[in-house]
Amino acid sequence: MKKIITCLLCVFACLVLFVTAADAVCPVCTIAIGAGLEGMRILGVKDVLTGIWAGGLTVSLIGWTANYMKKHNVKNALWYVLNVLIYVSLLLGVYFVPVGNPIVKWWDNCMWGIDQFLLGIFVGSITFILMEIWYQHIKKNNGGHALFPFQKVVMPFGGLLLMTGIFWLIIKYLPTVGIVLC
Repeated sequence: MKKIITCLLCVFACLVLFVTAADAVCPVCTIAIGAGLEGMRILGVKDVLTGIWAGGLTVSLIGWTANYMKKHNVKNALWYVLNVLIYVSLLLGVYFVPVGNPIVKWWDNCMWGIDQFLLGIFVGSITFILMEIWYQHIKKNNGGHALFPFQKVVMPFGGLLLMTGIFWLIIKYLPTVGIVLC
């Protein structure tokens, strides 16, 4: 099963490499986040860490689709709302599909009284959005140019890496000093 998933990810990555230019949240960033997400799930990483990447990937896909719609002159706000609802529904589907044995279970583990995966989604989404806003601010103050090559990729990816590191430290060390996470 892991070989099939890996093969499908490689095929998807190759298809994306040959897509014409996308004026959106960087496709390379989206693919890097998606690969990181699947890799962490395969390795059995804690759900809060996986959720951080899932939240970032979802925001990236929402932005990518919204920019595609804008490029094709979609002006009805209902389509943009539908875009968000579809991606969020797909993300939250891990709680319900497959019905008999969901991938993530609400009752399995929590952190500060919140489901770990849901907490991670929230943290990852906010981090990705803030990194994109910060990038746009830096670009605006630099005459419309990034400070260094691939900054648009590095900033969201780096933000998600930073949050992953922070939450990994929280999971690893807070219980050792007597702080209960759930």
